[in-house]
Amino acid sequence: MLATPKRSRLTAALAAASLLGLGLTAQANQPTDASLEALIAAAQQEGRVDSVGMPDTWANWQDTWADLETHYGLAHSDTDMSSAEEVAKFKAEGENATADIGDVGFAFGPIAVQQGVTQPYKPTTWDEIPDWAKDEDGHWMLGYTGTIAMMINKAQVPEAQRPASFADLAEGDYAVAVGAVGQASQANNAVLAAAFANGGSEDDLAPGLAVFAELAEQGRLSLADPSIANLEKGEVEVALLWDFNALNYRDQIDRDAFEVVIPSDASVTSGYATIINRHAAHPNAAKLAREYILSDAGQVNLAEGYARPIRAEHLTLPEAIAAKLLPNAQYANARPVQDFAAWEQSARELPRQWQSQVLIHQQ
Repeated sequence: MLATPKRSRLTAALAAASLLGLGLTAQANQPTDASLEALIAAAQQEGRVDSVGMPDTWANWQDTWADLETHYGLAHSDTDMSSAEEVAKFKAEGENATADIGDVGFAFGPIAVQQGVTQPYKPTTWDEIPDWAKDEDGHWMLGYTGTIAMMINKAQVPEAQRPASFADLAEGDYAVAVGAVGQASQANNAVLAAAFANGGSEDDLAPGLAVFAELAEQGRLSLADPSIANLEKGEVEVALLWDFNALNYRDQIDRDAFEVVIPSDASVTSGYATIINRHAAHPNAAKLAREYILSDAGQVNLAEGYARPIRAEHLTLPEAIAAKLLPNAQYANARPVQDFAAWEQSARELPRQWQSQVLIHQQ
């Protein structure tokens, strides 16, 4: 943990707004007389923030929730669910919202906007977030990136068989777990990564689906959720996960029991974006949560959870935290989504394709 106060950037911004008497009027999605100080006061009056898809063990959310409680008195609860479920929950509950903020995979940010379930808020660090990683009106923005990795149980997979690439998967006799394809962004991106490795693209997932269809035909596609609990129980031999999850789970269970690698032939680098419920019961607390997540302290919290902060170019990570991440050389063939519109459409079609092209072969 940092020895210095975690809300340094937030405190500085608050002091500047207070001393200069400035509201954040450049941000059209906030009241014109609002200031960061007023936002904090309003959030404290609301007293809590309820999230979905932001559990303590994912990307070290626990430290951010603890900071928000310590510094601002915000109580917190989370209900873990997939990106698709988050958007569906916001839509189904409407004005009876029970969740204020969620964290969804990149492809689901635009979907949430299309569904009309979000409200905008641009944090004070808005200009330091790359244009590709945010909605121009502030409805969503990535807080961190992840790259699909392989997490290998060394006790169950002999060293000679341990995969280092998607091409290697076809040659083993171990089971491969990918999770809820069609629902979870992590699983969807694993399919996209496999497509990249086999000549596919954002609008052509067929080569990736073929990888998993072959595993299913061999009886080697595991339907077990690649959760920390299942990994710890030995129910998953090889898992496809975001690097930040794989590294986090490895260190929580037993650092020496698992090997984590970025597929050498190709992988996909994507990220997760916060969305604030249009009908949030605690809208100011949700905005303050986003403000903190994109602050220096919030970004370091995510890095401590093995995620790569979206504002990484504007941060210097403590050495101990930087040492927990994989070497940069492993990411040589990982690439971000280029055709966002195509990937959004492919993600929509993936549930049906997964059923008809992969699970139909499941033994």
